[in-house]
Amino acid sequence: MTKRIFVTGASGCIGHYLVEALIQQTPHELFLLVRDANKLKIDVTARSGITVIQSDMSEIEQHRELLKTIDCAILAATAWGGDSVQSVNVDKNLELLSMLDADRIEQVIYFSTASILDRQNQLLPEAMEIGNDYLKSKYLCCEKLANLAIAPKITKLFPTLVIGGGEQYPYSAITAGIPDVTKWAKLIRLFQADGSFHFIHGHDIAQVVRHFVDRPPAEKNIVLGNPKITVNQAIEEVCEYLGTKPLIGIPLVWLADVIIFLFRIQVGEWDRFALRYRHFTHLNPVSPATFGMENYCSTMEDVLKLSGVRKKP
Repeated sequence: MTKRIFVTGASGCIGHYLVEALIQQTPHELFLLVRDANKLKIDVTARSGITVIQSDMSEIEQHRELLKTIDCAILAATAWGGDSVQSVNVDKNLELLSMLDADRIEQVIYFSTASILDRQNQLLPEAMEIGNDYLKSKYLCCEKLANLAIAPKITKLFPTLVIGGGEQYPYSAITAGIPDVTKWAKLIRLFQADGSFHFIHGHDIAQVVRHFVDRPPAEKNIVLGNPKITVNQAIEEVCEYLGTKPLIGIPLVWLADVIIFLFRIQVGEWDRFALRYRHFTHLNPVSPATFGMENYCSTMEDVLKLSGVRKKP
C-alpha cells in the first residue's frame, strides 16, 4: 500500500541518501521539507508523487493540514549549533508531532545520535550535564518523546559516526576530514590508543530506514552502526591501506594529556570526558546486514576508498 511520508532534513547528508532510496526503491508519496530547494542534488522529478516544500522547522505550523494526512514521518532535520538548537531539535519537533493524526500515523522515525547513549544503550547523563548544546538538545528531546501519547509509534534511531558524501551528496563532518589523513600517515603510525567505536555510511542508514518504512520494528531504540572496531585496528588498517606500517605505539591519550598541559590548551568538560571514556560502543548495532541486505560500507578500507583516498601499494 502506498504511504504518505513527510521527511524533514532532506537536504542534509543522511537526508540525501534517504530520499534517494525512497524515490528509487519505493512507490510512496513523499513530502520533502527543505530550507533551500537548490541544495537538493537528487532528481526529485524521477517519478511522480514527490513534493518539495521549501520551508523550515520554524514554520512547521503552516503545514498542519498536510501533517494530518501523513502515514509516516521521518524527522532528520537537525541544528548543529547556534541560537536555533533548542528550537529546531526539541520544540519544533514536538510541535510537528502534536499535529500528526494519532489514529492515522503508523510510524515516526526520529533521528538522534549515539553520542548521547552509554555502552548499554541507555541515556548517558554526561551528555546532558557537560555536553554541548547539540547533545543536550538531543538528550532532552529523547526524554520528552517518551512522554508523548504516540510514543509507542516512535522509532528512535541513534547513528554512530556517519560516513558519507560525494558529488551527489553533502559530506558528513567525519568524511570531510578523512582525505587529510594521507598527510598524517607517517605520524598516525606512531600511536596506539585504548578505545573503540562504531561507524556507518549514509547509504546504509538509508537502506535500514527504507526497510523500516514498510516493516516498523518492534524495538523502538535502535543504534545504527557496524560492529565495533578498536582504534588500534583502525590505525593498522589505515596504515596498510596507505602502504605503511605501525611503528612505536605511543599511547595517544597519554600524549594528549601532555600536550594539553604543556601548551595550556583549553579543553571543555565534554572533551575531557570523551578522552577518558574512550570506548564509545553500544549493544546490538544495526546495519543492512542485520536484515539480510548487503552493507555498502563496513571496513576501514571501504571508508577510505569511498572518501576519495587512494590506496597505495
